[in-house]
Amino acid sequence: MPINKVQNQQGYSLFGLIENYGTEEQCEDALFKWCWPNGFVCLACQDTRFCRLNNRKLFQFNKCLHQTSITSNTLF
Repeated sequence: MPINKVQNQQGYSLFGLIENYGTEEQCEDALFKWCWPNGFVCLACQDTRFCRLNNRKLFQFNKCLHQTSITSNTLF
C-alpha cells in the first residue's frame, strides 16, 4: 500500500497547536495580533487608547467610548 502524502507531510503538529493556542488567552492574543497587525485603532475616531472590559470581553476606546470585541468582523 502506498504512503498517504497528506498524513505524512511535514508541518504543524498537534503538540505545536496546543503549545501555541492551548488556552483561551493565547487564542485571543493571536486573534488580536492577526486582526490589528499595525495596532488597534478605532474605526469611529481613529484613537489608539483603549481599555479592556473583562466582564464582557470587550475593548472600549477612551475618547469616543466605542466598544468592539475581538471576534467582531470575523468568522467567529
